[in-house]
Amino acid sequence: MADKARRVGVILFQLGGPDSLQAIEPFLFHLFCDPDIIDFPFARLARKPLAKLISSTRAKKVEHHYAVIGGGSPIRRFTEQQARALEAALADAGIDARCFVAMRYWHPFTAEAVAQLHAADCDEVVLLPLYPHYSSTTTGSSLNEWQRQYHGDATVHTVREFYRHPQYLDALIEKIDQALSRFPQAARPEIVFSAHSVPVSVIEQGDPYQRQIEETVALLMERGGWSNPHRLCYQSKVGASRWLQPSLRRTLRDLAAQGTRQICVVPISFVSDHVETLGEIDHEARAEAVTLGMERFEMTAGLNDSPIFIAALADLVSSAVGLPARRKSSAGYFAVAAD
Repeated sequence: MADKARRVGVILFQLGGPDSLQAIEPFLFHLFCDPDIIDFPFARLARKPLAKLISSTRAKKVEHHYAVIGGGSPIRRFTEQQARALEAALADAGIDARCFVAMRYWHPFTAEAVAQLHAADCDEVVLLPLYPHYSSTTTGSSLNEWQRQYHGDATVHTVREFYRHPQYLDALIEKIDQALSRFPQAARPEIVFSAHSVPVSVIEQGDPYQRQIEETVALLMERGGWSNPHRLCYQSKVGASRWLQPSLRRTLRDLAAQGTRQICVVPISFVSDHVETLGEIDHEARAEAVTLGMERFEMTAGLNDSPIFIAALADLVSSAVGLPARRKSSAGYFAVAAD
């Protein structure tokens, strides 16, 4: 039996997003000030002026993405929903948990989550980045910010990645099946997995992100049992340096040139709907597909507060603190470390 007096604080890390059109530039400024994103010789001196330049230029380019999805990112709302659903799931498992949202580049910032954590008087903490795949640019950056902001003596456990967790995979499969069901019964649309791209230089330094993304695609195709053709591409490149390829736009053009007329796009590296799914894929890529002559374009919905996904998160937390999970998982599906 779980000790009901034992209170667990769960920090849900996410990228964050501007909640208004006016917040786009300061959000981007925070992003490009991140030493895990912008790093080069003498960067400490040049980072802020460079971030100011990039953010002011980039804000104008992406403003339309936010405009078409309602004038701001819904990622905070979805992450808060995940936090409340996770608290409820953990309560059902006999775990007294308090979940706090820590956004990397916009409110609520990590410092705000730390203040809430201290006020909740938790005995131990689970750091749960909502990035299924580990990258120094996402999970690594969030954990580095945690180290800068947290000063306490609670026992801290860290979930570094969970892309192989069976319930996470099943949650994705459910969304893919729902999207595929919208095609005519005899259709075999191409399944296009789209992941957030990262600079090639990051991968060359040993970052496991690309390998983990590719493994996730293989696991999904095997576990889902689909016979559809499929391919992997990347999106959201910024700047002139080399990033992981092929791009989503290039992939759409290649598919159209090959005569493909029906596609199902699966945002593979995201756990909630936000500007990169709703704006870049469901609006911009959809319009591009129509221009290229495609007849049917579907995108899978984000996991958001999917009960299967929330069950996966609850299993990760309960396993991290050494309490019995409601559903036993095979070893090796996720990685947990005690700090």
